[in-house]
Amino acid sequence: MSAVSSSGNPSALFDLKSASLTLVSFVLRTGNIPALEKAMEERFADTPDFFSHDPVVIDLTPLGSLNTAPDFPALIALLQRYKLKPVAVRGGSSKQLDAAAAVGLGEAPDSQAAPARTETVVQEVVREVVREVQVPVEVRVEVPTAAKTVIVDKPLRSGQQVYAKGADLVVMAAVNNGAEVIADGSIHIYAPLRGKAIAGAKGNTEARIFCMGLSPELISIAGTYRTTENPLPDSVAGKPAQVRLDGERLVFEPLDL
Repeated sequence: MSAVSSSGNPSALFDLKSASLTLVSFVLRTGNIPALEKAMEERFADTPDFFSHDPVVIDLTPLGSLNTAPDFPALIALLQRYKLKPVAVRGGSSKQLDAAAAVGLGEAPDSQAAPARTETVVQEVVREVVREVQVPVEVRVEVPTAAKTVIVDKPLRSGQQVYAKGADLVVMAAVNNGAEVIADGSIHIYAPLRGKAIAGAKGNTEARIFCMGLSPELISIAGTYRTTENPLPDSVAGKPAQVRLDGERLVFEPLDL
């Protein structure tokens, strides 16, 4: 005999509640999937694990004036190859939205996700990316929205992640290669930053990142990011520095201590 009778109260079996998620917005500017595939191979050749099964909204706004829809099955397969999980689309024409719905993608409102922008960097590309063999040990810490500051006083190792939800994050020890610190507000690291730092995770463009030794694998503020593909200026590389957002451009400034 089952624990809950099928004739019982349905509300005892499930609940429906509103939820707020942080999504990646993939702004699609072409319906040419082979060309897109080549562009993504070039962009992520040195960082194949840049994403980690992140939910993504496909932004069709640039294609809204076209009379055709992208090849969504091929597009979904391509994004999944890079550990992105398409869940919805936004923008686009009615025909494009119908085609997306036919393959199981929902329609997200404009406020659902902020575009993950990449800054334009006029610098020579790094010729070598140093890799390390890492043993992932995920440690995820979430704090209530009401919190204003989260303090971490121990070093973060490869595979560890700290997320300061609705708060600033203060780290008193090193953020090592393969570790990740995320905050909806600003991030203050009183030690070297060698892993990933993501501030303004929910779109706060006023967020900043401060650290005592800037050597990140990835740095991001409100969706604008920069990886090891682009070398840091000599004035801040490995030195005390702050990172802030100026429009859609990351600005790196030394800290005069």
